Amino acid sequence: MHSWPAPEVPEVSCTPVELALFDTADQAVKRVDVTPDANGEVGMYVCGITPYDSTHLGHAATYLTFDLVQRQLIANGHKVHYVQNITDVDDPLFERAERDGVDWRELGQQQIDLFRSDMTVLGIIPPRDYIGAIEAVPEVVEMVRTLSASGAAYEIDHGDIYASIDATDHFGYASNYTRAEMEEAFAERGGDPQREGKRDTLDALVWRGRREGEPAWESPFGPGRPGWHIECSAIATNRLGPSFAIQGGGSDLAFPHHEFSAAHAEAAYGIPRMAGHYVHAGMIALDGVKMSKSLGNLVFVHKLTEQGHEPSAIRLALFADHYRSDREFSDEVLTAAEERLARWREALTKEVPAGDAAAVVDKLRAALANDLDTPEALRIVDGAAGDNGGMIARALDGLLGVRV
Repeated sequence: MHSWPAPEVPEVSCTPVELALFDTADQAVKRVDVTPDANGEVGMYVCGITPYDSTHLGHAATYLTFDLVQRQLIANGHKVHYVQNITDVDDPLFERAERDGVDWRELGQQQIDLFRSDMTVLGIIPPRDYIGAIEAVPEVVEMVRTLSASGAAYEIDHGDIYASIDATDHFGYASNYTRAEMEEAFAERGGDPQREGKRDTLDALVWRGRREGEPAWESPFGPGRPGWHIECSAIATNRLGPSFAIQGGGSDLAFPHHEFSAAHAEAAYGIPRMAGHYVHAGMIALDGVKMSKSLGNLVFVHKLTEQGHEPSAIRLALFADHYRSDREFSDEVLTAAEERLARWREALTKEVPAGDAAAVVDKLRAALANDLDTPEALRIVDGAAGDNGGMIARALDGLLGVRV
């Protein structure tokens, strides 16, 4: 599946600062391991959308977070291999298509195209590999075969295959959830704890046997389709290797999705840890309630741009608070971002000696290298307004994707 066009990312002249990010697994801000792989690259995998509705600001906040990560790595001179999936075959897609009386493939393609358009408008650097679950079915089949052969996965009725949480010695490390928290989240986020025949209520589906009215693909264990978590395990490790630098997504993916994705890969490859960092962006709320498709309280990216709101202002609105925080979006937040952008544009037409501007850019770079501290980064630029010019404007474009 093709990705979207890459924005022009200006080279930023500044003193490199090693990127440090909060790792959910280790519960600490630590340096990102940028040891290059065999191709001389740093691997990053970010979970993509299930394409049954338009891109909302919750999605945008997540993908902007990892756009910032990639920009900081690029500014430090690293080559980044960025991979993202699309869950283009799954129950929510079937349910929405049935509700709307359309073919699920057609609905998925429409929403994928809209997602690409939104990412292009927001200036988000695209993944090199943008892979649909359907494309990855042979890879999933091979991983399920490996897990089954080692005893890490088992089959029950209807051709369904589950992976055992006992297949690794440290299940639960990636999310740091307690058993009680796991059980609650698993039931709420697509798990099936009451399924008869499972060895443990938390065991996750890796292959769903054929059901009437659902698409299915042939496999050595019978026709069916991939489970959700193993889709990402297969796509990530087949492109980045068994271990890579960063696994990312929204905080609601820490468990079960990222926990199981890691566990499947670790059991299949016999490795202690899939990602060096598990990085999670906070949720976006509207009127105090988390944006979600189920609640219908969504603000869509394409609607905002159709109303004339600039992509740079949308970025600034989402950067006003820290990426890890659950934060509020409102008309007031967007208005404040637009006013800030206007002030910057007026101020940055003025020029001073290059040394002064370089010092501001270095401070900006240091703030972003400190776990993407965008609130501090914006304050630095606010404080420099009226004193600096083109060099800062170039840095804002390169490091924050904000065009002034």
